[in-house]
Amino acid sequence: MKLAHGLHLAYCTNIHRGESWEETFHSLKQDTMAVRQQVAPDEPYAIGLRLGAAAAKQLSQGSHLRDFRHWMDQNNCYVFTINGFPYGTFHGTRVKEDVYRPDWTSQERLDYTNLLFDLLVEMLPEGVEGSVSTVPVSYKGFDLSDRALGEARKHLWKCVDHLEHLSARTGKKLHLGLEPEPMCTLETSKEATRFFDQMRQDRRGDMRIEEHLGINYDCCHLALQYENPHEALGRLASHKIKISKIHLSSALKVRPTNEVRQSLEAFNDAVYFHQVIERRQGGSLHRYRDLPEALASAPEEDAAQAEEWRIHFHIPLHQVPVALYDNTSDHLLGTLDYLKAHPGTCSHLEMETYTWEVMPDTMKSRHVVDQLVEEYRWTLGQMKQHGLLN
Repeated sequence: MKLAHGLHLAYCTNIHRGESWEETFHSLKQDTMAVRQQVAPDEPYAIGLRLGAAAAKQLSQGSHLRDFRHWMDQNNCYVFTINGFPYGTFHGTRVKEDVYRPDWTSQERLDYTNLLFDLLVEMLPEGVEGSVSTVPVSYKGFDLSDRALGEARKHLWKCVDHLEHLSARTGKKLHLGLEPEPMCTLETSKEATRFFDQMRQDRRGDMRIEEHLGINYDCCHLALQYENPHEALGRLASHKIKISKIHLSSALKVRPTNEVRQSLEAFNDAVYFHQVIERRQGGSLHRYRDLPEALASAPEEDAAQAEEWRIHFHIPLHQVPVALYDNTSDHLLGTLDYLKAHPGTCSHLEMETYTWEVMPDTMKSRHVVDQLVEEYRWTLGQMKQHGLLN
């Protein structure tokens, strides 16, 4: 969906199951088109495509890519961005820390990401930039050595090399976005700037990094860190770090009373990590690797110290605060404020609420299509208020 100031908006299809290309294409034809019919039936419709490694390989073979392009032409759809974060299975099984594997220390991650760009460049409409989002280098729990982190930076530079060659051949602008996430190599905007400083030291004077490598700014993830969007985005801009894509997303926010703790068991699933960042009196932050660890902490101790928990559980954008639960939509709206004040910061916007399958029934719509339509309506309404619609 094309908006004002050259912006493109889509929802990320990682909300649907789809490990093979056949399964992915089926969900596009069934669910994505049902959403489109209610949101923008007569306009060019943007798809935020999630492709795992298996689906990407299958799409690259035979006539699959040609057939998909023909289908998009017939249905007036286009792809401008790919979610290349989850390499393997992303639904219906334990994902947790495996979502970061393979990380950027591995050749597999580089090969997979390069393939995604090879596919994307064949799908992009004329005059539209292409982005791929990826893991934030690695997971801190893997305890990488300095040598391993150096290897990761080498692989990222090799990806930059690949994107330069693709751009030179096709004339299309392409960029990779590292997506900061709690407990990962890149969590905060400050960690991102330090990492990019290291990348630049590896190849002094190589300015291609400013064009082809940047940050996928996930509003949920940065809100979890209690960051101010104007400060975080301003910090990245001052370091000349590209904002490749913005994930419009919202986290769960609570005050951890005994009643709330008991209710949070409904969000405790065995599939995804739900990191918890606790703000204590005086402003210090304490991190829990996953929700069960936070729930197992001493309630009486937290009652004296904890002011707030922010939980890495993507909740529907249109979800209104209720008695026990709040959200971090203020960070998302602050991000839209920044985009209005700084046109050209980023042209790729993607709604990402992948947790639909594990969400408590009281919080989600009866059908995933209904939820996505509501998220579109909320988002478009907010963008209109911010002057970001045509």
